[in-house]
Formats: sequence, structure tokens, C-alpha cells
Amino acid sequence: MMDKKKFKQPPKRFQPRGITVLYEDHDIIVVDKASGLLTVSNEKVRENTAYYWLTHYVRKGNAKSKHRLFIVHRLDKSTSGVLIFAKTEKAKRHLQEEWHGFKKIYHAVVHGEMPQQKGVITSYLTENSVHKMYSTKDPTKGEFASTGYTVLRQSTKYSLLEIELHTGKKNQIRVHMADNDCPVAGDKKYGDGRKGCRRLALHSSSLSVTHPHNKEPMTFTSRMPRMFETMVKEKRDSDK
Repeated sequence: MMDKKKFKQPPKRFQPRGITVLYEDHDIIVVDKASGLLTVSNEKVRENTAYYWLTHYVRKGNAKSKHRLFIVHRLDKSTSGVLIFAKTEKAKRHLQEEWHGFKKIYHAVVHGEMPQQKGVITSYLTENSVHKMYSTKDPTKGEFASTGYTVLRQSTKYSLLEIELHTGKKNQIRVHMADNDCPVAGDKKYGDGRKGCRRLALHSSSLSVTHPHNKEPMTFTSRMPRMFETMVKEKRDSDK
């Protein structure tokens, strides 16, 4: 890996809001993003995003600094967990070109019981006029998406899942869970109106990549929110 002695992190006063830096060197910065924080700006929010605060962080508060970040992937606003940015165009190209081969693990609490304890959900995903994703069986109308899952704990109301994202399409996990009548708890966009969670119960727990500079395998992790286990445990105990 890079010589850590040669890399100097910005002072703590520049630490980004709603973000914990998990790892940083001259090529990449990996963070743990909080639920409720956008990855990048949209029409309504320009500044309160992970990209904005991390740009401020790498520039050490100097708006005229030439230091910048490059977006590799995104997490939904309500999704928490591991998020990686590149610090050079070369690093960005490497990460995006190899993205399909990297291992992405999520945890989620969904309503109901999955049809099997372990399985793979596939479909072709496309977007409608109001920017909502949906599945289609027609390969000419959507992009292939594959989501693997394993049930870790289950009750009559909730299931705790470990999910491996085989592809990385917009809202993929949320759509595939809803397709199986087990929407992610707290999902106001793809859910069916069932209550029980104030935030989206979806977390990016682990990301395994190869480093852009020396191609060394690296895995970054973020602890699953305790509320995920609590939701299932409380319901399971109350079912007894």
C-alpha cells in the first residue's frame, strides 16, 4: 500500500459532517455515510451532501484548492454505510472499470418472510417518467440486475437479510425486495405503506476492491446499525 507516512490528513476541524472517514490515501477516500445524507447534489439540495463535505475536507477549507474528488458510485440518501470516492481520474477509471467484479455486501430488514432462506433475484430494471425504477421481463426495455440474499434472522413480521449486490443498478435492492412482497422496512418510495421504521433499513456493510495504484485487494467495512437486529429480535420475542 501507499507509504502512509507521506500522506497527511487534514486537521480534525475539517472533518466532514455526517461522515466517518474509514480510509484515505493519495488515490482514494472511503467513508461511512450516515442515513439521511445525499451522496451528491440534486435540484433541491446543493451543499449538504457527502461529495460537498468531502470536497471541503480534501481542500482543507480552501475553496481555491485544486484538490478534488471523483464520484465512483452512489448510495441512496436513506442508505447508510461504506462509500468510496476517487481522488484522481486514473483511480476513478480503475474503480469503475472493475466495479462489476468487486464484492458489495449490504444488510437490510424487510417486511414479511422471503420465499426461500437463500436465493438470487433477477430482472431487467428500467425507469419511468417520475424517476421510479421498476422490473420488466423484456431485456430490450431494461438493464439486467441480479441480487443475491441470505436470511440471517426471521420473524412473522420482519426478516434480516445479508445481500450481495451482483450488479449495481439504481434502487436495485429496494425494487427486488418489493417485487417479492418483502419491501425494505422504512421504504416510502417502493414500500406498500407498512410502518415500523423511521429510516430506510438498508446498510452498505462491506466493499471489497483492488487499489487503483498497486492493485492490492482491500476490504472496507461498516458495522450494521444495531436497530436492524433489534427490530427482528423484538418482533420475534413478541411472537412467542
